[in-house]
Amino acid sequence: MWRATFTSEAVAQCRPTSIIAGEYPARLDSNDNRRAAERSGDDKDMNLEKVIFGFFIVLAATLNFGFFVGDIDDPSHHDIYELFAAIVVSLIATVLKFGDRTQIGAVHLATSLVADLQLIAAAMVWGYAAHVSAGGVTPEMVARVVSLSGGALFANVVSVAILIAETIMQRR
Repeated sequence: MWRATFTSEAVAQCRPTSIIAGEYPARLDSNDNRRAAERSGDDKDMNLEKVIFGFFIVLAATLNFGFFVGDIDDPSHHDIYELFAAIVVSLIATVLKFGDRTQIGAVHLATSLVADLQLIAAAMVWGYAAHVSAGGVTPEMVARVVSLSGGALFANVVSVAILIAETIMQRR
């Protein structure tokens, strides 16, 4: 539905006699329409902050999934650099969630903290196996690391589901 938005200048140019004579105010430019939409709370532009927030949440989940997929006890299917990337992106997503003070924001933060804890624990197990343990990176150690990353993956899936639900519940 088309809706006209007039500024005070445009309204001031309209006089009853000028409208009868066929004179109309100059057409409003898009900046005037945008300012009027922002004042009315009807802004339809994308919010860059929400785009970045959603990007990091989904990227954290996909990196975690990429590390998780494969034979649970085969070290060649689970790259340590992918685990490192999943940890870094998950920590960035956690920092982005600190600003939201709603109940949904608190659940977002809780899921992110769970994912961080599990991914850091997985990295510690991998580090122990690679540098401290006499047996090295055994299939049992890899299975522990992958199991911990599976818990983080579940927390990330919950976070993505909350993000989708929150997006659907937004007013249009």
